[in-house]
Amino acid sequence: MQSTATTSASSLWAGRIITGIVALFMTFDGTVKVLKTQTAIDATTKLGFSENVLIPLGVIVLLSTALYLFPRTSIFGAILLTGFLGGATATNLRSQPEWVLFPVILGALAWLGLYLRDQPLRKLVPLRAPEY
Repeated sequence: MQSTATTSASSLWAGRIITGIVALFMTFDGTVKVLKTQTAIDATTKLGFSENVLIPLGVIVLLSTALYLFPRTSIFGAILLTGFLGGATATNLRSQPEWVLFPVILGALAWLGLYLRDQPLRKLVPLRAPEY
């Protein structure tokens, strides 16, 4: 019985750590977009987008990340981040194929972190079939 509690605690902490890594990256990404740093401007225009999309994209990333961090809205936030990262995957596939896996991995990590820290999600999407 004690090993189950330990496993739950270790899953919870692993989920928090993975979530923290994803949240830190996404917060950084959103912040450089909102601040319209030269690096963000250069990268955005290199990908074929106007500099005018930076602030709206940054706000979307920051709001989605905030929703992802709060337990009551975490699944909705993960869905929004998945949509954003799907667009990043498509953009990278078109413009920078060498970076195409980065947003895919980040999205998978976002869901893994949420899965490990959210018991109702684990019940909804079990990794194993229930034993009868």
